[in-house]
Amino acid sequence: MDKEIVVNNIKLAFAEVMLGAGIGLWEAQAIDDYATEEEQKRNRDKDEKEAWNRLNCEDLQRCHSSLSFFDAEGMKFHLPAYIVASLENNVDDPLFHLTQLDEYAKSKLTALNTVQRRAIVMYLEWCLEQEEYEFEYPVIRRALGEYWKV
Repeated sequence: MDKEIVVNNIKLAFAEVMLGAGIGLWEAQAIDDYATEEEQKRNRDKDEKEAWNRLNCEDLQRCHSSLSFFDAEGMKFHLPAYIVASLENNVDDPLFHLTQLDEYAKSKLTALNTVQRRAIVMYLEWCLEQEEYEFEYPVIRRALGEYWKV
């Protein structure tokens, strides 16, 4: 499968997604840092809220731990940015957050619609074709079978 097809599929599936009331990138980083609610609010003021494709790759990489602190709307907004940036070799991949699916991790994926879920399945299937992910094959296959393709 061609990487550009995966990138375009992600971009189309998430094209109109906005952050809304979801947890933003810098807000999540403040949560990770055990910041006060006031600091979290200040960080939220810095967050991109309208277009995930405007997120800076350096910021995404710097805030990679934010993936652990998004709510469902925050994950829906930021996940395509992480996937596309990782496919372009600009950030670490978000595979852990798509394959290590305990109840908390699943709760962060509940805002995804069918088209978005299919785009993520395409990404995971692409990963299965890449030798660099060979050690991840078992967890990717398990996640696809138990969660993503159900």
